[in-house]
Amino acid sequence: MEKFTKFENLEEELIDLTDVLKNSLQSEVLSIKKLVKSCEKFKKISQSVHNLDDAEYVIFSKYMTKQFHDSEVYIFVDTTGKNVCNISGRDIDLYNMIMDCENLVEKKDQY
Repeated sequence: MEKFTKFENLEEELIDLTDVLKNSLQSEVLSIKKLVKSCEKFKKISQSVHNLDDAEYVIFSKYMTKQFHDSEVYIFVDTTGKNVCNISGRDIDLYNMIMDCENLVEKKDQY
């Protein structure tokens, strides 16, 4: 049986991403989104969170319901997938601060 691969180019784009995060993204346990660094919300939060300016993407649970967002941890990574910082859902809301990753190519034929 062939393993499920969501993104064709994940390993090439995010070379420093840990294997557990790669596998979780490829199997769709976790989601990845690009940060909208130009929005006021991001600018304000990055003033108080060390290294957040270095982040390009955020990784989070695809299945966490809104009522449990306070318990979630968002993983912020840079352009190569290196971990920049982790922030609790208690301290941040990603709404209006993320968009799809245009550089990651989703595999079309999975089965």
